[in-house]
Amino acid sequence: MNEHFDAIVVGSGFGGSVAAYRLAEAGLTVCLLERGRRYPPHSFPRAPHEMKRNFWDPSSRLYGMFNFWSFGETGALVSSGLGGGSLIYANVLLRKDEKWFHEELPGGGYRPWPVQYADLENHYARAEKMLNAQPYPWKKITPKTRAMEEAARLVRRNPAFSADGYEWGLPNLAVSFREHPYNPDDTTNFPVIGGPIVEPFANLHNAPRQTCQLCGECDIGCNYGSKNTLDFNYLSAAQRTGNIEIKDLCEVVAFTKSDGIFQARYVRHFPDEPDNEKRKSAPLTITANRLILAAGTFGTNYLLLKNRSQFPRLSPTLGTGYQGNGDLLAFFRRDKWTGAAHEFAPSKGPVITSYIRLNDALDGTGAKGRGFYVQDGGFPSFVNWLIEAPHLAPGALTILKRWWNSLTGGDPDADLSTEVSAAFGKTVEAVSLLPMLNMGRAPASGKFSLKGKHLACDWQRADSQDYFDRVLEAGQTLAQALGVAYEDNPLDSFFEQVLTAHPLGGCPMGENEHEGVVDKYGAVFNYPGLYIADGSVFPGPVGPNPSLTIAALSERFAEHIIEQAKGGQ
Repeated sequence: MNEHFDAIVVGSGFGGSVAAYRLAEAGLTVCLLERGRRYPPHSFPRAPHEMKRNFWDPSSRLYGMFNFWSFGETGALVSSGLGGGSLIYANVLLRKDEKWFHEELPGGGYRPWPVQYADLENHYARAEKMLNAQPYPWKKITPKTRAMEEAARLVRRNPAFSADGYEWGLPNLAVSFREHPYNPDDTTNFPVIGGPIVEPFANLHNAPRQTCQLCGECDIGCNYGSKNTLDFNYLSAAQRTGNIEIKDLCEVVAFTKSDGIFQARYVRHFPDEPDNEKRKSAPLTITANRLILAAGTFGTNYLLLKNRSQFPRLSPTLGTGYQGNGDLLAFFRRDKWTGAAHEFAPSKGPVITSYIRLNDALDGTGAKGRGFYVQDGGFPSFVNWLIEAPHLAPGALTILKRWWNSLTGGDPDADLSTEVSAAFGKTVEAVSLLPMLNMGRAPASGKFSLKGKHLACDWQRADSQDYFDRVLEAGQTLAQALGVAYEDNPLDSFFEQVLTAHPLGGCPMGENEHEGVVDKYGAVFNYPGLYIADGSVFPGPVGPNPSLTIAALSERFAEHIIEQAKGGQ
C-alpha cells in the first residue's frame, strides 16, 4: 500500500483528534493512525472474563483499552483506542491557571512558557464548545460533592488558611447532562438522568446516546455514550468532511523523511483472528507532506527516540522534563479508631464532580510552594461489593444456621429476611470511602531514554517531595475538618511508586532547539513539516487536569499548520 496525504496524524487523543479535524475541515487530506480499536456505546467490558482481555500488549495478544506502565518510582495508566485518553479520563475540562504559565529556574526566578494564557484563550473556548463542556448540575443529590464543599468551607473559616485559598468549585465536564448541547442562557434545556441525547448529525458509530446515568463508570468506558469522548465530536466531525481516512488498529513503528516527504510505516492488528492465523500485517507505508505525532507522552517519546537516527538534528532536550502533573491518589475514609463515618457515596455521580484549589506562590496571595487541585473521586458500583465483601462472612454463618434449623424443623420461623439483611453488616466501609485525586504544579524532573528496545524513565520522587508534603498536609486538613481519616495510596505507601494518569513532557516547547524540541506552534526544530501535538510538549506541569490544555494547544498548532499550508509552505 502506498498512499499520499497532506498530513499524517499519529494518535487520536486530545492532540491528534483535534489536529486531524481542523486540518480536514480546512480541506487538507488527512490520514489518522490509531493503534487501538473503536469503542461504540455498550462495547466497554464489565464482566471479569472481558476485563481480563481489556489491556494493551499485542505481544501477549492483548488489544484492550488499558495500558499500564511501571518505571521504578513512577507508574502510569494510559489508554489505547479511538479517542485516546478521552475514553478513560474523568471528563474534567479546567483551563490552566493564567499565572501558572511559568516554570522555576534552577538558580531561582521564573521562565515564562513560550505559550501564555492569552495565546490559548480563544482556543480554550473552541475546544469547550466542541466538547459540550458544562458544570455538574446534580450537586444536591450527590453526597461527595456536598462533602467537598463543606470541607472547603470549614477550612476557610480558619484565618490561618486564607493565603492558601481552599476555594471550592464545579469544573466544566465533558459529559452530556442535557438532551441538547449546553447553553447557560437556555432555561428550557433541563438536566435529565438517562434521557436521549439529540445530535444534529450521526456520530461515527451511528449509535444512540443517553445523558449521564450518575453511575461512576467514567474511567472504565461509558457504555451509555454520555461522555463526550473525542469519537463523538472531533472525530465524527472530521469524518463528515470527507477529507480524512481513520485507520484504527494501525500502529506506527517507524518514520523517515526524504526529499521533503514523510514516510510512515505501520502494522495493522487483527485481534479477532484465530490464534493460528496472522495477528499482525507486514509493515505498510504511507506518505505525506506533514507528520503530526500525537501518540501520547510515552508513545511520542518512544517513537522519536527509536527513530532518532533518521532525525539526527533533534534537540538534545528530547526526553527531558517528564512529570506526572503532580498526581497523587489518597483517600478519605471512616476513622477505624473512633468509628466516625461521613457518607460520600463515591459511586453516585461522575467520577469527578468538584475541586478545591490550593494557591501557588505565583498567585501572589502569600501562599508558599506549588499550587494544586484536590478533586473528589469515584468508582463503579461493583467496587462497593468488593469493599464490603470481608464483612459478609459473620452474617452468612448466621443465615446458614437458621437455614439448617428450618430444614430440620428445629425452628418454626421460616422467614429469613432479617438475617439476610443483617448479613450485609453495617455497610459503612464503601459509602464512607472517597478517593481524593490530587494534581498540580510539581517539578518536571524526569527523563526518558531507551533501554534496548524498551522505553525507560528516570524520575525521582525526592525532586517533588516538598510539593507532595504540601499535598499531604492539605489533605489531612480537609479530612480533619470533616472528622474522617486521611490515608495514602497503598502503592505509594508500601511500594513507594507514584501512579499518574497524566504523564507529560519529554518533548518540551522552547524558544530554540537548546531549550526545547518544538517551538510555540508545535513545530519540531530543524525538521519542517514535523509536528508534535500531545502532552509531551509541555515544558512543565499543567496543574489542573491537562486534557483541555492539550486540546487548546492542538487547536493553536492546527491553525498555524493551516496557515503554512495555504501559504505554500
